[in-house]
Amino acid sequence: MTANKRAAKASEETLHRIFTIPVAPNSTLGRIENEISQNLAGFLGAHIAASDQALTEIEKDFADSQIPEDPAFVSDHMHHLLDKLVAQSVHTSSPNFIGHMTSALPYFILPLSKLMIGLNQNLVKIETSKAFTPMERQVLGMMHRLVYQNDDAFYQQWMHSAAHSLGAFCSGGTIANLTALWVARNNLLKPEGDFRGVAREGLFKALKHYQYQGLAILVSSRGHYSLKKSADVLGLGQDSVIAIPTDENNKIDCQLLAAKCQQLANENIQVLSIVGVAGTTETGNIDPLQEMAAIAKRYNAHFHVDAAWGGATLLSKKYRPMLKGIELADSVTIDAHKQMYVPMGAGLVVFKNPASVAAIEHHAEYILRKGSKDLGSHTLEGSRPGMAMLVYAALHVISRPGYEMLINSSIEKAHYFASLIKQHADFELVTEPELCLLTYRYNPERVQQRLASVEQSQQEEINVLLDKLTKFIQKRQRENGKSFVSRTRIEVTRYQGRKTLVFRVVLANPLTTQKILQDVLAEQVQLAQESETFLPQLLALS
Repeated sequence: MTANKRAAKASEETLHRIFTIPVAPNSTLGRIENEISQNLAGFLGAHIAASDQALTEIEKDFADSQIPEDPAFVSDHMHHLLDKLVAQSVHTSSPNFIGHMTSALPYFILPLSKLMIGLNQNLVKIETSKAFTPMERQVLGMMHRLVYQNDDAFYQQWMHSAAHSLGAFCSGGTIANLTALWVARNNLLKPEGDFRGVAREGLFKALKHYQYQGLAILVSSRGHYSLKKSADVLGLGQDSVIAIPTDENNKIDCQLLAAKCQQLANENIQVLSIVGVAGTTETGNIDPLQEMAAIAKRYNAHFHVDAAWGGATLLSKKYRPMLKGIELADSVTIDAHKQMYVPMGAGLVVFKNPASVAAIEHHAEYILRKGSKDLGSHTLEGSRPGMAMLVYAALHVISRPGYEMLINSSIEKAHYFASLIKQHADFELVTEPELCLLTYRYNPERVQQRLASVEQSQQEEINVLLDKLTKFIQKRQRENGKSFVSRTRIEVTRYQGRKTLVFRVVLANPLTTQKILQDVLAEQVQLAQESETFLPQLLALS
C-alpha cells in the first residue's frame, strides 16, 4: 500500500494552487462536497461505520507524531479521512441516536457554515469583523430579550453601546458559566478606597480588604461540572462549590439552600453566587428559580441560571412558564448548539444589567482600544469565529414559532416514550421527563415486585445485578449500531438514594419517530434475553 502511494512535493506553485484554485467538481473532494450538499444524512449513513471499534485500535491510525515532509494530494488525504476518521465518528444526526445532547442540523446551516469559514472573521475587534460585530450584538440583544423581555427603548439604548454589553458569545456553556462567575467575583470584590479591586490586587488581598473568611458558590447536586472548573480558574478552589441536595424530583431543596446560606453567613463566608439549573444534564429538571432568586437577594449573592440545555424552552409560549423566575437572574447561560440546532461551539451568557461586564473590561493599545465597540473587551476568549452568524440565521429562518414547534414536539415525544416505558411490565421509569430528557432501565416485572418487598441488603444485591445488566444492554446496543442510548448513575429516592445505573435518553432530534422509540425498547428486551449471566441470576433471586 505504501509503495503505491503517490508522491507530491511542496512548491510555491502548489501552495498557490491550494489558496487560489477551486476543487474540480469531478475530483474526490468535489464529489464529496456535492454528496454532502445533496444528501448529508445519506452521506453520513454510508460513511460512518456501525461497528464499535476499540479506541486502542483507532489510536493506531493516529500514532505518528512526525509532521509530514511531503504534502499529500487532496484526493488521497480525503480517502484517508473517510477511512480512518469519518468511519469511526459518531452519527450524532441520526434519529436513532438518542443518547446525547448533540442533535441533527438543518440543511441551510451547511452552506452558511462554509460561507462563515470562508469569511474567516475574528470577533475580537471591529478591524477583523466589521458587520459581524453589530450582528453579534444584535444576537445577544435577541437572546437577552428572550430571557428578560425588556422593551424596545431598553435595547435601543444598550444593544450597541460601546461601554456596555448585554452578554458574551463564547464556545459553550463552560466558558459562559466561567464568564458569569468572573463578572460576579469582580463586582463583589470591586475597587473601594485604596483597594484597587480583585482584578488588580488578587483574591488574597480582596478577601483581606472585605474581611471575608472565604467565598462560596451554591448549586444543586445536579450542577454541571463546569462550575468546579470555574472556581478553580477564579482562584476560589473547587471546594468552594457546595452541592445542595435535591428533592425526589431532582430539584434543589430550597430549605437546605437557605440554611446553608445562613450557616456560611455565620462563618463570615460570603456567598458569591447561587446557581439555578434550568435543565440538568442528567435528568432535564428545572430548579425552583423564583425561590432561589429570593434567597440570593436576601444574602446579596449573584443569582446565575445555568440554562445551557433548557434555555431554548423560552422560545415556546406553551412551556416557557416552566422557567418562571429566570428573568430574576443576574446572568443566564444558554447553549445555541443544543436545542437551537446550530453546530458545536455556540454558547452565550447574558447579563440583566448591561453595566455588569464593566467589571471584566480589558484593553490593549494595539487591539482593544477604549471607546471602541470591540467585542473582545468584554469576553474571556480573544480570537473567536463568527458563530453568531449561524444563530442569527437560525433565528430568522426557523423563527420563534418554528422553534416552539421543535421544543414542544421534543417534550411531548419524551412524554410519549415515558408512557411506553410505563406500559411495558419489564421496564422501570426512573425519572419522569420535564423537558425532553428521561431515565429508565430494563427491570423484569418479577424483579420489580421482589425489590418492593425485600430488605435493603437484598435490594442492594438485586440492584447490583441490574446495574450490570443495564451496562450489558447499553454496550451491546451501541455495538449493534442500530440505535444508541447513553447511561449514567443517579441517586434514586425509592432505593434510599442509591446511585443507580440507568439508561438516559435525549429526544431533541425532530426526525426521531415513535416507531424508532418502540424499536429501541424492543431491541433492549431482545438484548436482555441474550444476557447469559445477569438476567438468569436476577430471575433466580426473584
